[in-house]
Amino acid sequence: MTDREIIPTQSAFLELKAERVGMREGYRFLDEKRLILAAEILAQLKEYEQTMASWREGQADARAALRAALGRHGLDELSVYPPLAPPESARAGTMRSVLGVRIEDWSAKTADAFEPLPRKPAVNQSPEAEQCRTAFARLLPIAARLACLTGNLQRLRVEYVRTARRARALEDVLLPEIDDSLRAIDTALEELEREEAVRVRRAAGPSQAQ
Repeated sequence: MTDREIIPTQSAFLELKAERVGMREGYRFLDEKRLILAAEILAQLKEYEQTMASWREGQADARAALRAALGRHGLDELSVYPPLAPPESARAGTMRSVLGVRIEDWSAKTADAFEPLPRKPAVNQSPEAEQCRTAFARLLPIAARLACLTGNLQRLRVEYVRTARRARALEDVLLPEIDDSLRAIDTALEELEREEAVRVRRAAGPSQAQ
């Protein structure tokens, strides 16, 4: 705004006023977008914290089961114990959009996609090893859900920062510059009107004297 020279005319004044209206509408949209993104971030954070609590609980169970299995089989024997086969697909979630930001939602159907395939039979099978294997298998859908939520939060954060930066640029820089320019043009126009009035009076003076 300050890089261009503005000639103080009525048309320039009206153009700037129209530009200010457009900028204010843009700022209102960005401000509303910030609120929507912030609400979505809070919702995703709440779900992330709940999922992380489930992860910590499952992790504690898995560690306890691992200690029991190690006590039963030892490290060497447990290291060759056949694991559960990984799921055929690691794709999770259904997609939706929040103001252009891609959000991946989790559902019960998504968790079913992470059910492990039938396990291989063990030579020296034991309840401790089976419980250990099952406990770690339960962590897989939780880890996938955490990854999904982390991606959502990262994308939302990037878009929120971008939106906030644009809103601040309008609020703190562009709109004040337009207001300053409007005040300067308005002042210049008033001075021109006064000068014109003075010239008219001076021009009318000699004719009235005659």
